[in-house]
Amino acid sequence: MAGRRARRSCFRFKERSMDASIISALAALTGTAVGGMTNVMANWLTQRLQLRAQWLAHEKNRRQILYRDFIEEASRCYIDALQHDEADVPSLVGLYAKLGRMRVLSSEPVVDRAEHIARTILDTYLEPDKTFVELREMAKDGTIDLLRDFSTACRAEFDELRQRF
Repeated sequence: MAGRRARRSCFRFKERSMDASIISALAALTGTAVGGMTNVMANWLTQRLQLRAQWLAHEKNRRQILYRDFIEEASRCYIDALQHDEADVPSLVGLYAKLGRMRVLSSEPVVDRAEHIARTILDTYLEPDKTFVELREMAKDGTIDLLRDFSTACRAEFDELRQRF
């Protein structure tokens, strides 16, 4: 009987050491898997953030070019409208084309300001021509600056884009 007990206790000892080695191996495999998944997730998040930053930079650049072109076109059209009663149709077409692109890309405040500028330019063609002295007075009192609100709306939009990232 004593021999049988010794064999049983030896067998139990082997079961316990085998269980401990399996547990150690499983713990090592689990640790490796968790570490690998952490690395994969970190790489995925980093790549996602980089792609988002690139997209935002591209979007900002695209809008800056559009707004610059709109400002230049609107300035030319407005000065022409102040000095002539006959509309420069090709310039107005270019202005409205840029306005159409803004409707797709830009925020509502920017589009609203751009539409106001276009309406003001059209209305200005119907007014009497301004003399150089009148233009100088408009420059002094700031009424010639048709683009101030538009520029402010564009700056606010860029700040919002920057905050999204």
